[in-house]
Amino acid sequence: MAELDIPQPEADALIAMEKRRLDENVWDFPGPGQKIAIPLESVDRRESFMLDVTRVCIKLTKITYQNRARGSVILVRLDIDSSPHRNPDGEEIACPHVHLYKEGFGDKWAYPISPAMYPDLQSFPAALESFMQHCHITERPLIKWGLF
Repeated sequence: MAELDIPQPEADALIAMEKRRLDENVWDFPGPGQKIAIPLESVDRRESFMLDVTRVCIKLTKITYQNRARGSVILVRLDIDSSPHRNPDGEEIACPHVHLYKEGFGDKWAYPISPAMYPDLQSFPAALESFMQHCHITERPLIKWGLF
């Protein structure tokens, strides 16, 4: 996926922008080795976004929630139960961690999780709810939760 570089104030505005689901489609939460990409839009319908949920087969507790704008600009990404991340300055950030868009670096910078923002990362639904709050997704997509 090609990455676009946008100015930091624009990225910050996109992150802070209120987002909503496009329709009443019910999405199945992905099983191991699956992913979904749920389209979202700004309230004024001028910007489109995607909410990605990705799971792996080997480590069933590993999951990534991601919010993209303009097709390929990763604004916010939450990694749960993955490897530590090494930032461009060499600092290693333990998992779980959150990636935030940084001009000139895209999503290459990770930050420690704020327990106040993400109080329950053991539950996939609770973690997704916290992530959607972080990304200002106010009209949530409809998700059918299966067995994890």
